[in-house]
Amino acid sequence: MADPVHALARAFQAAITAAFGAEHAAVDPSLRRSSHADYQANAAMALGNRLGRPPREVAAAIVAALQLDGICRKVEIAGPGFVNLTLEDAYLTRELAETAGGGRLGVPLAAQPETVIVDYSGPNAAKEMHVGHLRSTIIGDALARVLEALGHRVIRQNHLGDWGTPFGMLIEHMLDLGEAASQELSVGDLDAFYRQARAKFDGDPAFAERSRRRVVRLQGGDEQTLALWRQLVRESTRYFESVYRRLGVTLTDADFAGESFYNPMLTDVLEELGRKGLARESEGALCVFPAGFTGKGGEPLPLIVRKQDGGYGYATTDLAAIRHRLTTVGARRIIYVVGAPQSQHFAMVFATAREAGWLAPPARAEHVAFGSVLGADKKMFKTRSGDTVKLSDLLDEAVERATKVVQEKNPELDAEASGAVARAVGVGAVKYADLSSDRIKDYVFDWDRMLAFEGNTAPYLMYAHARIRSIFRKAGVESPRGAGIVLGEPAERALVLELLRFGAVLEDVAATLEPHRLCGYLFELAGSFTTFYERCPVLRAESDEVRSSRLALCDLTAEVLAKGLGLLGIEAPERM
Repeated sequence: MADPVHALARAFQAAITAAFGAEHAAVDPSLRRSSHADYQANAAMALGNRLGRPPREVAAAIVAALQLDGICRKVEIAGPGFVNLTLEDAYLTRELAETAGGGRLGVPLAAQPETVIVDYSGPNAAKEMHVGHLRSTIIGDALARVLEALGHRVIRQNHLGDWGTPFGMLIEHMLDLGEAASQELSVGDLDAFYRQARAKFDGDPAFAERSRRRVVRLQGGDEQTLALWRQLVRESTRYFESVYRRLGVTLTDADFAGESFYNPMLTDVLEELGRKGLARESEGALCVFPAGFTGKGGEPLPLIVRKQDGGYGYATTDLAAIRHRLTTVGARRIIYVVGAPQSQHFAMVFATAREAGWLAPPARAEHVAFGSVLGADKKMFKTRSGDTVKLSDLLDEAVERATKVVQEKNPELDAEASGAVARAVGVGAVKYADLSSDRIKDYVFDWDRMLAFEGNTAPYLMYAHARIRSIFRKAGVESPRGAGIVLGEPAERALVLELLRFGAVLEDVAATLEPHRLCGYLFELAGSFTTFYERCPVLRAESDEVRSSRLALCDLTAEVLAKGLGLLGIEAPERM
């Protein structure tokens, strides 16, 4: 199945080429929905300016060359040069039948599937996940799901902060606690454990010196130190996995690839950069100076790959990671879901990888930047006491608030069903509020808005899905699979046009890496269904044929809503 826009765009490209030559084939037909027809094409406006001819004259030439037999039943020129397009009913019903019967809801498989690495979440071992990890985790997970749905081989990578100087301090604290360390770590209060170690490091010079010596032992491969480090990381990852399960994201322990994984590769990376003339000494540090990056005074900006004390920073680890992913894993697309403040860092890492010859077409690396989560005061979202909001506490509150909302909405649900719906609504509301925002922008965390059953929210979409399912349940009927579609009312036609867009929207999300486009589509689909349901009686339709058609449209809408929400990592309950 193809979105009608694709078929129309191909026809316009051929017509423009035939009428004005191949040099104009790339002109955007500017197709959009119209209140005067199914679609409107505005290509003649831009092309007329380029050719120095009246747009209406250009539109007439395009229309004369258009080959839309079997697709459009009416093509008209309007106003100064708009082309209005009304599709054949038979074309729409045929395309919709393929969508409903193909098992993929019109989602295409990529013509050239790629190995895609999605690097997301990336918490630090021995620290709890906080609200700052929310965006990377759920944006990355949604993108991984969409890319998989389109047939790509997706490799999830969770780049844990599990190596480096803080671990000397943490391991020494473990040794001081003795057997109590396991109990401290197992209760999950990693932040308290870290704060205790940090306070000792800052206030006790002897402890600080022991910690520094412990780092040397860790990096030197001392077996006792490594065993303690593994315990620390193991308890941390167990905690991370519990949060991921609650969030409903697809990361598992198999996806963990922390800094420690790349540590053995760092020396080779520096040697290769040196051989290729890319790394050189600067003020006692080893640096790469990728082209095009300068400081405020115009001096070349360094990417430090070995510090003055001989240690390595995260730039070195990121270079080792991109080298491994390209040359060993064979990735053709690497997606880094990391906050916007790291934009320059990743641009310099990518530039260095290109200069080193690792990152070369068709391979590409992309930084999926995102903004911050703000409180009502438009400042960074924090607790009332000014602390960072723990992600587990946020999810607890989400479910608690959703429980009240669900009980008010449907007090007849039994306790088990109500609890399951509340968990789905609470977590889904948090995720959707984030994903529905343009990721590059900051957004204000607002409980009332995200848990509302009106507007572009998860509860609204979940309720739309549940309401459709209730139609079949209350009437005691099954979905009329294979029923013919009758397009008698404008609202039916509008709903069909929305349903046919689903696959193209997912392709757009995969290309732009912007999940809010899928959210916007689902909201528009739910709105189209609401209009359809209000204007087109379903169970009391005027004939059995129309009734079956409308039930089929209801069923397909519910399937697309559930699939779309699922790709965002959000459940779609059957009852609410």
